[in-house]
Amino acid sequence: MDEDLKKSILKTGTTILGIVCKDGVVMAADKQSTAGNIVMDKDSEKIKIINDYLAFAGTGMVSDIQRSIKLAGAELRIQQLRAKVRPSVRSGANLVASIIYNSIRQPAMLQFMVGSLVGGVNEDGETELYTIDPSGGIKKIKDYDANFGSGMPFVLGFLERQYKKEMEVKDGVKLAVECIKSSTQRDTGSGHGIDVFTITKEGIKKVVEQTIESEYRDQ
Repeated sequence: MDEDLKKSILKTGTTILGIVCKDGVVMAADKQSTAGNIVMDKDSEKIKIINDYLAFAGTGMVSDIQRSIKLAGAELRIQQLRAKVRPSVRSGANLVASIIYNSIRQPAMLQFMVGSLVGGVNEDGETELYTIDPSGGIKKIKDYDANFGSGMPFVLGFLERQYKKEMEVKDGVKLAVECIKSSTQRDTGSGHGIDVFTITKEGIKKVVEQTIESEYRDQ
């Protein structure tokens, strides 16, 4: 991991993760958005549905994430209309990677910064998960990933011990919740809640939406 990517971990205050299960994919994220040391949003949706078969989880600049999702959704729709065939999950992930790659190589006053996970289900029911680093590099995930959010070190350490290769989606959901809880306890850039989505041959579904409520008690 080069120096730029090392620095990006400290700049992207968030936790996103994806888990590959034998019957689908689980994607999860916390709900806190930050600007430096300031909490800007306590109800941020970091997992977005690009279309009816692709989900995107992003870490980095909010505006850059929103732009990537809009461009990817529009381009995939155009591709489908032209080819009369729905693009694959792999094609969608490669498109997102290309958008990120091209964006960071354009002259700009502000650095474009997006790390992402793209999960989806193909027309034959096969589910896939891809990770895309802030430089536009892409890799298919066979087990789990947390990309380059600030919660990544805490999540990967937890998954290293708890992940099982043949686990089912229902167990992946439970594991994802525990991962987000782990990162929010130790990472100042993550917190305020949990969103979990499942991707199976039946489609994309939000299965967990939790918030953290502060309570002051006398000692």
